[in-house]
Amino acid sequence: MAMTNKDSALVRVAGETARGDLPALEMAYGQALAAGWSVQELKEIGTQAYAYCGFPRALNALGVLMKVTSDRTAGVNPSRPDSNSLVRGTKVQTELCGGPVQGALFDFVPAIDDYLKAHLFGDIFGRGILSWREREMATVAMLAAIGNVKPQLDAHIGIAKRNGVSDVEIKEILALVRNETTVSPFELGKLNPYAKFFSGRSWLKCLTAREEELGVPVWNVTFEPGCRNNWHKHTGGQMLIGVGGVGYYQARGEAAVKIEPGKVVEIPANVEHWHGAAPDSWFSHLAIETNPKTNKNTWLEAVSDSDYAAATRK
Repeated sequence: MAMTNKDSALVRVAGETARGDLPALEMAYGQALAAGWSVQELKEIGTQAYAYCGFPRALNALGVLMKVTSDRTAGVNPSRPDSNSLVRGTKVQTELCGGPVQGALFDFVPAIDDYLKAHLFGDIFGRGILSWREREMATVAMLAAIGNVKPQLDAHIGIAKRNGVSDVEIKEILALVRNETTVSPFELGKLNPYAKFFSGRSWLKCLTAREEELGVPVWNVTFEPGCRNNWHKHTGGQMLIGVGGVGYYQARGEAAVKIEPGKVVEIPANVEHWHGAAPDSWFSHLAIETNPKTNKNTWLEAVSDSDYAAATRK
């Protein structure tokens, strides 16, 4: 089952809240109000956001909501349902997750277990206003928008499915908050003119305006999930720097290397290799052409589906 327009509006609000893009969030709030979400329900998303993306983003989001609505008193949200937060939260967490939540982490830091149960699940999830399905859709959107929190994202995808969110809806949530315009802090550019050497869609943007003078061409390359370039080699080598999402680099005859934001890959001259996105993630890296005056690129055969699957298998 696909998401409704109303659900999509909720996901956009949650994603822009987590990203902190306030102009985009203002537009998302307008769409959400038009789609039928109440001010009280949108207040609740902003309140829940603090647990997943911090007080600064949550407070900013609530400030934008206050700006776009003329009804400041609609639906007063209580600070907490009652004084039995820990008891109530333990019950909510157990029902939401399908059983008691335990683990070595909570034995290591018992206080965080109390905070999760009493405050997140007792005071926020336990107060009503939004259904658990709606809260989990928002949570998945926030975590996907933040990035680099895969264990928590995977856990909440599982919880969301348990509470009525379908596989199709999960894919739609991820596509709404993770796409070519959000994966990288750098400009997207245009569809790659070298598309015939790529399996899937990619985008290319030159970031250096004075490359002739400075001699260091730098490009932002963005890949849709599953996209990768052909095997190829550079006579002068190349450097890659991960800036968004998850991708892979593989030299011929070697194991693939995962690339996440901040990962630097130094590719020696004439080494046959490929790089691209993980099967389930958008990906962006900076490509730096080393020794540009003499560096020549040679494109080779495409990376087969079976080789790509083997290289990126978790």
